Amino acid sequence: MALHKLAGKHAPKSMLVNVPELVSSYYTNEPSGPVAFGTSGHRGSSLKGTFNEMHITATAQAICEYRITKGITGPLFLGFDTHALSAPAFRTALEVFAGNGVEVVIHAKNEYTPTPVISHLILGHNRGKSKGFGDGVVITPSHNPPGDGGFKYNPPHGGPADVDVTLWIQERANRLIDAGGSGIKRMPYEKALKADTTHEQDFISPFVSSLVEVIDMEAIQKEGIRIGADPMGGSGVHYWMPVAETYNLNIEVVNPDVDPTFGFMTVDSDGEIRMDCSSVYAMAGLIAMADKFDIAWGNDTDFDRHGIVCSSGLMNPNHYLSVAIWYLFRNRPEWAKDLKVGKTLVSSSMIDKVVTAFGRKLYEVPVGFKWFVNGLLDGTVAFGGEESAGASFLRKDGSVWSTDKDGFILTLLAAEILAKTGKTPAEIYHNILVPEYGEPYYKRSDGPITKEQKSLLKALSPDSIKAPAMAGLSVTAVMTKAPGNDADIGGVKVVLEDGSWFAMRPSGTEPKMKVYVESYGGEALWQKIHDEALPLIFGRG
Repeated sequence: MALHKLAGKHAPKSMLVNVPELVSSYYTNEPSGPVAFGTSGHRGSSLKGTFNEMHITATAQAICEYRITKGITGPLFLGFDTHALSAPAFRTALEVFAGNGVEVVIHAKNEYTPTPVISHLILGHNRGKSKGFGDGVVITPSHNPPGDGGFKYNPPHGGPADVDVTLWIQERANRLIDAGGSGIKRMPYEKALKADTTHEQDFISPFVSSLVEVIDMEAIQKEGIRIGADPMGGSGVHYWMPVAETYNLNIEVVNPDVDPTFGFMTVDSDGEIRMDCSSVYAMAGLIAMADKFDIAWGNDTDFDRHGIVCSSGLMNPNHYLSVAIWYLFRNRPEWAKDLKVGKTLVSSSMIDKVVTAFGRKLYEVPVGFKWFVNGLLDGTVAFGGEESAGASFLRKDGSVWSTDKDGFILTLLAAEILAKTGKTPAEIYHNILVPEYGEPYYKRSDGPITKEQKSLLKALSPDSIKAPAMAGLSVTAVMTKAPGNDADIGGVKVVLEDGSWFAMRPSGTEPKMKVYVESYGGEALWQKIHDEALPLIFGRG
């Protein structure tokens, strides 16, 4: 996909979303598509009729009914982010939850709630219980453009709902929509807000005070690390100052603004406003300020992702995941020796090499953080990470911290690494890991995808790929299932004789093809593999 002329530049006013039109459409437009949970909930836009009031009433009602089938009787923790459609969807969801008599806990003073905070609250409530389990909903489309809305369900394990759960919810929701909303129970918002089943709670203080259990905050404070934090207009915007005050840290919030148009953003590579903290174009503003700080970072809108900025620029997410794993296994002495390390199979093989060097077991799964939930929950997976800059890891004592991606602890870990080693994560990667294990060239390429291509990818088997070689290298493995758990990957991964590889899958959140390529022959080999990948899978015609 060609680089857009506005990539890395501030968004002109002409491209900002019309918030009144967006919100009005939420209430007035009829659904033009079904509820469809991707890798992280249902997403869509009210302007396209794919995220409207009927979608949310039906989905919330379906969740109420799902809770009954599973005997979930504890509180539902409900949060929302700063996207323009999130507040209306929050009001709608609360009306339905209250109408069904569900006990709901919301953030006091109408405050925003990050995804990892919901996970933390669910786990905190459920710890030690044998019944009365709680669950949660986060209303967010993550890093998606300002015109999008999203709705995610986290069951009692605290992490993203698995496919069997989301399938049940979406099928029931779509039946409710087809019936014109018959069977949906709700009450007016003001009445729902004052219902006996609705409770307000401070979500910030308990989360912030617990961070010391997972991060060495004293080391960061002692070294006086100068930190720049960019919330990117997201739901954690009011968390960083309490973190700084609680632990006496030198944190500057470089942009405290909340604006549903996200007009302060620099434009992503494809010309969209997208709060993607792994994109050098979306992060251009913070990268330009890098020299002001010892370490800096940004987070996406629901704070489940991280972007680490060193003086050399934005770290490739794969590089940082490799360094984080390398550091944690050197600095968490209470962790058991048999813990696994989880990675998605489209993450860099540098992670494999680091894990092998520590004598640990790699747990390689398809894309989607849900695959790490059980291992983090029972403490058998020390670290679970995705190539798209999302990860979580255990507390210092080896117990579960969160079962969803947590951008807070991954960014704070970067400051801990600098404080304890005297080196930035980028310096560790280039000066320690690369000399030891080699330097792979990794980049993802996104492009359009047709319905036919989606169907073909879904139907692939290892036997479908007949070519013995590509890019001048022998094909050594073709995977359509992940080696860690034998689950379908929704696409294909092809491994070559020198360790280079490519993988191809449809996006679970946007209508596009994702092609991941890692080369052990530099950019030239990367390009050759990339150019031959689509013809290899789809043919040259």
